[in-house]
Amino acid sequence: MRRISDRNEKLIEAGLVLASELSLSPVLQRIVELAAEITKARYGALGVLGPEGGISEFLTVGVSDEERRAIGDPPRGEGLLGAVIREGLPIRIREIASDPRSSGFPHNHPAMHSFLGVPINARGKVFGNIYLTDKRDAAEFSDEDQRDVEILATQAGVAVENARIYEQLAEAQDQLRRLAVMEDRERIAKDLHDGAIQALFAVGMGLQGSAALSRDEEIARRIESATDDIDRVIRDLRNYIFGLRPGVLADRQLAQALEEIARDFERQTGVVTAVEIDPAVAAELGSGAGDVIQLTREALSNVGRHADAATCRLSLRRGGDTALLEIDDDGSGFDVETAMGTGNGLSNLEDRADSLGGKATIDSSPADGTTVRIRIPL
Repeated sequence: MRRISDRNEKLIEAGLVLASELSLSPVLQRIVELAAEITKARYGALGVLGPEGGISEFLTVGVSDEERRAIGDPPRGEGLLGAVIREGLPIRIREIASDPRSSGFPHNHPAMHSFLGVPINARGKVFGNIYLTDKRDAAEFSDEDQRDVEILATQAGVAVENARIYEQLAEAQDQLRRLAVMEDRERIAKDLHDGAIQALFAVGMGLQGSAALSRDEEIARRIESATDDIDRVIRDLRNYIFGLRPGVLADRQLAQALEEIARDFERQTGVVTAVEIDPAVAAELGSGAGDVIQLTREALSNVGRHADAATCRLSLRRGGDTALLEIDDDGSGFDVETAMGTGNGLSNLEDRADSLGGKATIDSSPADGTTVRIRIPL
């Protein structure tokens, strides 16, 4: 198999990063950050289109908060930004000031020269546009830059749709918790089946089509892996609808399910993973087993994506009157305070632990790696 180029590797990583985000706001911010990183743009922005076709939300990278305050109100979609909106096609320019479609910049706006704009399509409609200016190491953006951003925009469209589906599911789950009448539960279950599951199925079909078109075997393999993950989510959703536990628990005890997840993680990532599970503690978790599975998946996913670890340990044991779930690794570590809230899954761990009446703590340092510790009342 031929070696993947550094740029293609970055695009693969970008797709995996976007696929891991579940909330729309972090997804949008990551899109513009990745676009600027891949093309080495000094400034980047993502304009979300409103119902009237203008820019309703404007996210940036490379512009400080002080500069944004000095600039004033965000753009409404005129000049070159409006040209990308109207034409719905990529626009690449060497010098902004020389283009007749440019209407200039507001007072106190940083000077900008080269420009690249690419639309993002989600479910067949333009959701927004990526805008990049001032390539750091060249006078203008290249054909390859445009190609990469177009690929990223395709990945972004899938990520946006996934985030929308996730928010719809979260809203439906909130409704399920609030409603006690059986007719309402049946209606919501039908909405999940006819809406969310069908939308996920369509996303999976789109990914399969992309895999078939890809000329790179590694990219195709990773897309197919993502499609398998979507199929697993669909199976879990169907199990939830019928009041069952997540698919991995359908015919197994929790202890066996955790061991299987660890084996799958080791096989997919190459990270040597030790497992220490107390079956008695696992048996006591009862109805919370599904959440324990999702907590474990989330924590191991973070290790695989961010830790650069050689080894990892998954353990479940008794700690007084609580079950203590720990996932630790020997990776590079990170600043926990800075990382919280940036869309890397740490907030999801805390939220899910809270839903079980427990508490998640995260310790990390470059010398000792990272330990995720979750205490769950028994």
